[in-house]
Amino acid sequence: MPIIKSAKKRVKIAAKANARNTRTRRNMREAIKAFNKALEAGKSIEVSKLQQAAVSAIDTAAKKNVIHKNRAARSKARLASQAKAAGVKPAKASPKKAAAKPAAKKTAAKKSAAKKTTKK
Repeated sequence: MPIIKSAKKRVKIAAKANARNTRTRRNMREAIKAFNKALEAGKSIEVSKLQQAAVSAIDTAAKKNVIHKNRAARSKARLASQAKAAGVKPAKASPKKAAAKPAAKKTAAKKSAAKKTTKK
């Protein structure tokens, strides 16, 4: 057990971080297991929804540095290939990205040629 005050604080902080990381890792594993169960059952509608949930959980774990980003990419690729092999079509992208910003009009105002003045 630490004696120094700052070391005691680090023990508390590490315990909180450990609990948070464990929860994130557990959510990711549960999402992947649910996806695999739906895949085995052959429910294509549920598979696409659970794939999105699993990808989201994997991204969250990678963002919080619970898993490495390359492991996250590999896991997501495996999920996608399993879903494709099962004949599930990939979900369409959300319409939020397409209609996020309306196209701005460019003004056709031309700058007049500036007269150069020379000192004589």
